[in-house]
Amino acid sequence: GYFYSRWRKCIWSSHDLSDIVFIDNYIFNKDVYIQFNSTVGKYVGYTEHGVDNAELWNNNTGQLQSERAEVDICKQNADVYQQTITDKS
Repeated sequence: GYFYSRWRKCIWSSHDLSDIVFIDNYIFNKDVYIQFNSTVGKYVGYTEHGVDNAELWNNNTGQLQSERAEVDICKQNADVYQQTITDKS
């Protein structure tokens, strides 16, 4: 059979969350074939199918705006996590 998954993650290392990055991976059979990275600001394809989709998705301004807005949600959630961690110390 085939295995498809999608991993969305927020990565940060500073307390002020200035370096937060949102990454959205599309994975087929354990290989990332397309990825959105908020630092890059667009989709990047890693396979022939991924490159075709990245080009198509990058031309869809609504979809790009939606992905770019995810970094704000990351910041809100990360702020809650940071407060929870510092309150426990």
